[in-house]
Amino acid sequence: MTNEQPVLQDLTDMHVAYVSYKGNYMGNAQVFKTLIDTLMGWAGPKGLINEKMVLFSSYPDDYEVTPPDELTVDVCIPVPETVDVGGDVQKKNLPGGKYAVMQAELAGAAEYGDAWNAIVKWAQENNCDVDKARPCYEFYLNNPEEHPEKHHIVKICLSVK
Repeated sequence: MTNEQPVLQDLTDMHVAYVSYKGNYMGNAQVFKTLIDTLMGWAGPKGLINEKMVLFSSYPDDYEVTPPDELTVDVCIPVPETVDVGGDVQKKNLPGGKYAVMQAELAGAAEYGDAWNAIVKWAQENNCDVDKARPCYEFYLNNPEEHPEKHHIVKICLSVK
């Protein structure tokens, strides 16, 4: 794993279409593949997939207190508020605010936990309290299948006060 030095940033609110999973998703790449395939299968015919589209996950739960089988993850794309959804795809507004943001290049899915640990450690060392009232985000900046070494390039956003 290689990562850039985290920085504090203000993120804007986002209106998104999303698919959701409730259960223990930690270390389960198939959950994310299914969610992404579902969302992209919906977005493609609507013309929402293009070079400007940003795919990301939203984590609304505090994993330190929420039992693993009750954790929720939403895989999202920003959309206009007028977009119609249905089936497994829903829409909502996600809050912006102050975030510790770190870009990382991961050798594989197994390094996501290390990346999250690195940004949490940075936040603690820099006296940033995690804001558990807002979700954290994980923006996917590439398709690992298209990377020569199958690396995952991500931007991790930890909500802070």
